[in-house]
Amino acid sequence: MANISCTGITKSYGAHPVIDGLDLTVADHEFVVFLGPSGCGKSTMLRMIAGLEEVTAGRITIGGTDVTDLHPGARGVAMVFQSYALYPHMTVADNITFGLRRLGVPKDEVARRLRDVAAMLGLDALLDRKPKNMSGGQQQRVAMARAMIKTPKVFLFDEPLSNLDAKLREKLRTEIRKMHNALKTTTIFVTHDQLEAMTIADRIVLMRAGAIEQQGTPDEIFDRPATRFVADFIGSPTMNFRMGIIRNGVAEAGSIRIPLPPGRFAVAEGQEVELGLRPARMGLVAGDAPGAIHGRVVLIENMGAEGQVIAEVNGAEMSFVTKEFRRLAPGDAVSFALSPDHLHIFDRASGRSLLNKDA
Repeated sequence: MANISCTGITKSYGAHPVIDGLDLTVADHEFVVFLGPSGCGKSTMLRMIAGLEEVTAGRITIGGTDVTDLHPGARGVAMVFQSYALYPHMTVADNITFGLRRLGVPKDEVARRLRDVAAMLGLDALLDRKPKNMSGGQQQRVAMARAMIKTPKVFLFDEPLSNLDAKLREKLRTEIRKMHNALKTTTIFVTHDQLEAMTIADRIVLMRAGAIEQQGTPDEIFDRPATRFVADFIGSPTMNFRMGIIRNGVAEAGSIRIPLPPGRFAVAEGQEVELGLRPARMGLVAGDAPGAIHGRVVLIENMGAEGQVIAEVNGAEMSFVTKEFRRLAPGDAVSFALSPDHLHIFDRASGRSLLNKDA
């Protein structure tokens, strides 16, 4: 068992708390992603779990064992950093096996483990190379292999793909997920990239200012954001927001009128709210269609199979995504709409979603 439990975790630097009373449980074999903007505390939490940062208050257990005050090497965890941290004078094989050799693991066992991890990560042909003769993606795979060869109970990744180009990031995040599935370890992965989080996580823990803003599966985070912050942070293109009011069962924001499905939102007549309209949930409609939003095309961004259309509506820009973008041009009048089932409504004061839990 390698479940992780963090109870009442506080981390302060002097009088400045960066984590304050955080509670979190990670199940055995679960792949959890800590997501959030820079400075939210996600890497600090990871480093406390690893033992690289002291806990100011609270308790951390791994597999039921209290590791709060244990040395990092005694916790059964392996960590992969943003920096590859390879020894430049050593070959790939020596970099990967360095930790095992220091522990006095028998040579035949070291060789067997090296063969296994090299095959899994496609490093077989690179074992005699030095790091300077390798690409960034290859070096990061070596860093992953160095962690894997120790057969840890827990893998911790601290923004390991941040220094790579987009194509390499896509390839390596697939490798990391495949590795997790093959080894059946417990994995925590830190990133500020919501696309990375959405594609590899079993569960996302979205952090803000040292606290958990929301946690759930990628689908739950995307389709049922608990707050305006979550809705704005998750999804590309980002969600459109409009100040509005509830009148006669309709959400109104300027010329936008969206009828509300009965019982879906906890709103009152005349309540001032903020509406959230996700671009990926909208599409082109006829001008007289119910709930149509009318605007004029400002810009079209070609994304390949789809395009993001940015339109001016009521003097402000809104965007939506459509496969039919090629028939539009800047300056065209355009009508698009959002299904009421995909509308988000947030309380103006607290930013909390007003979607009913049972909806």
